[in-house]
Amino acid sequence: MDRSLALLLTVAAGGLIALQAPINGRFGRTIGSLPAASVSFALGLAVLLAIVTVRGEIGRLGEAAHVPWWYLTGGILGAAYVTTVLITIGTLGAGPVVAATIAAQLTVSLLVDQFGWLGVARDPITASQVAGVVLLGLGVYLIVRS
Repeated sequence: MDRSLALLLTVAAGGLIALQAPINGRFGRTIGSLPAASVSFALGLAVLLAIVTVRGEIGRLGEAAHVPWWYLTGGILGAAYVTTVLITIGTLGAGPVVAATIAAQLTVSLLVDQFGWLGVARDPITASQVAGVVLLGLGVYLIVRS
């Protein structure tokens, strides 16, 4: 995939996540956090199964039984995030939740790169990246404190 297209898709997905937080928050206040998270993931599963079926890849799902166990934790981590947002957005608001999420994602991502965790190529953290994380942390503080 072309890098420009990959960046564009990533930015678009990031914007969708910013919308996901308040949508799920309202949903959670209406039917409860855990039921809302369950419905959210069930609908996501239905859409993904439809796409996999249309693409003719439904038979590949069985291959998941033969991968290392930790490959399967991504969905659990996603469920933990969605459930946490459903619980915290009423207290913090959409901006602080998304700001804290982005700061945590960037910080942990840099550690993943630094140490080559989860099969990612090692890429040492630079001083400018540390400065970026510090500034992002300051930004989160300024957004959350109000």
